[in-house]
Amino acid sequence: MTNAKLDHPTFARVKEAFPEAKLRATEFRDQATLIVEPSDLHRIMAFLKDDPNCRYDFLSDVIGIDYLNYPAEMPGRFAVVYNLVSYPNDRRFFVKVFLDPSIPTDGIEEDPALYLDSVTDLWAGAEWTEREVFDMFGIRFRNHPDLRRILLWEQFPAHPLRKDYPVKGRGERELYKVVDRTDA
Repeated sequence: MTNAKLDHPTFARVKEAFPEAKLRATEFRDQATLIVEPSDLHRIMAFLKDDPNCRYDFLSDVIGIDYLNYPAEMPGRFAVVYNLVSYPNDRRFFVKVFLDPSIPTDGIEEDPALYLDSVTDLWAGAEWTEREVFDMFGIRFRNHPDLRRILLWEQFPAHPLRKDYPVKGRGERELYKVVDRTDA
């Protein structure tokens, strides 16, 4: 792990439990973030939920981030961030995973590099938030019980929160049927 002063007690627990894992850690404004490799994600998340000293019993959110053209160098273009809460310990903790696409991202093609293991078996509430990350960013989750679009229609031709998606779209609005009151 990196950084000189990392006070959050979960950092030490994870480092002790996974000495072989490549881990990075940051704290900013009292918000602790553990950065893990995609291959280690599921087992570390299971540990954070089940370990009696951690007990992150609530997954508050799962979000996607696209770092395309970010001013600082990042370990990958996309990140998925898990916002965990331990109600018994009154703690919040973030886990971040970076992914780098292996094919151009301006379409809807399935990229084998943009896969993560689902955490729906650990927190059932991850089902909809993982679907949203899939829908908006094209990151797919292995073993998800119902991975399909949640905000857009199934045949939508792209993932619109990717930063290489045009702001005005690619003609989707022109395909809408205009509905007025007489159609009801």
